[in-house]
Amino acid sequence: MAETGASPLPCTPPARSPLFSAEQFVWLTARVLEQRLFAYHFLRGTPDAVEAALDAYRNEDGGYGHALEPDLRGPVSQPLHTAHALRVLDAVGRCGGQRVERVCRYLTSVSTADGALPTVHPSAHGYPATPAVDELPAAGRPGPGDGRGSLLTTGPVVGLLHRNEVWHAWLFRATDFCWQTVETLEEAHPYEVRAAVAFLDAVPDRPRAQAAADRLGRLVRRQGLAVLDPDRLDARTAAPGHAPGGHHFPHDFARSPASLARAWFTDDEMARSLDHLAAGQREDGGWPIRRRRWAPVPALEARSLATIEALCTLRAYGRFVG
Repeated sequence: MAETGASPLPCTPPARSPLFSAEQFVWLTARVLEQRLFAYHFLRGTPDAVEAALDAYRNEDGGYGHALEPDLRGPVSQPLHTAHALRVLDAVGRCGGQRVERVCRYLTSVSTADGALPTVHPSAHGYPATPAVDELPAAGRPGPGDGRGSLLTTGPVVGLLHRNEVWHAWLFRATDFCWQTVETLEEAHPYEVRAAVAFLDAVPDRPRAQAAADRLGRLVRRQGLAVLDPDRLDARTAAPGHAPGGHHFPHDFARSPASLARAWFTDDEMARSLDHLAAGQREDGGWPIRRRRWAPVPALEARSLATIEALCTLRAYGRFVG
């Protein structure tokens, strides 16, 4: 029997800490994948357990489907699902080998004429999906169903593959597409900026990435894409595809201090952003989603993802989580 007053086990978050509350939320509401991903990040879980859960979403074509990205339902492989899978593999240090070789073959098979990935592949037609997906690209740029490549999907995938030193023929044209798109953006949706940062933080040409990031940071501030004072939200309009009040903050673009986007914001601006993030934890232990709620199950599944992301961001900046 444990001694009275003994300290909790190292893998158990202290009671009433943000992490303890989030853990209760995850066990209550999350899919198996997010439960195991949470355990990997915070409770000494194993990469093998995460990989085993992720395998349930993998299809024979090498891509991923089955609503891995909650806002796109149905079993078919999609670029957004496959990008999500790569993020999971990267998080647990397993983004390589035959698994990723199969992913690259899938990416090649669904690429558009410009060598990039569409936001939504036509195979998704007929399956439920959030109406907001049609609002994600800004006016005048490629839409989800028009057959052209999208930075939203291509940027994060290319960045992850470069960061893990994966080399495949698909990467050459896709990397060129990302450079061309990032360096010519004149008006951007916040999700496009996040995709650009995911690319720039990992692409091998670091001087070029730094120059592109400096330009992008000026665009973010000029467009007012980041809320710099969370206490003054009433006057701000949410980005397309977001629920009312669904804004972006400095921490959304600079997920860690090592990101090129960190230089876009002052220390005070980032501190206010992280304070706002920490204060966003709900009474049930989870963080809210800012995307539009269109069905109960996708919204609940997305909250687990938002909760893990919030905790990882806070911890990356040295904030107490538990």
